[in-house]
Amino acid sequence: MKICVTSTGPSMDAPVDPRFGRCQYFMIVDSETMEYEAMPNPSIGASGGAGIQAAQTVSGKGVGAVVTGNLGPNATQTLGAAGIQMVTGASGTVRDAVEQYKSGRLQQTTGPTVPEYSGLGGAGAGAGAGMGGGRGMGRGGGRGGGRGMGMGRGMGMGVPVTPAPAAPTMPPQTREQEIQDLERQMEEIKKRLEELKK
Repeated sequence: MKICVTSTGPSMDAPVDPRFGRCQYFMIVDSETMEYEAMPNPSIGASGGAGIQAAQTVSGKGVGAVVTGNLGPNATQTLGAAGIQMVTGASGTVRDAVEQYKSGRLQQTTGPTVPEYSGLGGAGAGAGAGMGGGRGMGRGGGRGGGRGMGMGRGMGMGVPVTPAPAAPTMPPQTREQEIQDLERQMEEIKKRLEELKK
């Protein structure tokens, strides 16, 4: 069976990304042969609806299960509607998570394990949606307080979006976890800078 494991990198030895909708990569793994495909998450920078978009992406890959750290309400609703098994609590490397899944050591869920917008790092989301075929130019950039005053093309006069309340704070990270997260973010920034310099 094909399973999707959320990952911080494009290899089987990369750490599991605890987020689903805003994970770095989707690792599509054949649980029998361990053959895999690393796919960057196209929804990682979405101003809203990342869980829904991510769920639609992986369901299009024909996976039977998603293995991740946590799932929000939009992702669980979309994955459930697609008939995809949802498994949370994964940790370690992608390879570890596949083994945990195969041995039944992970928790299957039918509901969200985190509140809406938790993948934004505790900030509420602000976004604008333009009408008339245009894109909203919402102010707020996903940091709450966005008024969504988009001016789409044609008849677009943006639809205001009420900012979501701040998500509950996540459990405190250990110093090592925080260092690892910051180093991973620094690598992503360096990669992006190199891409932009080309």
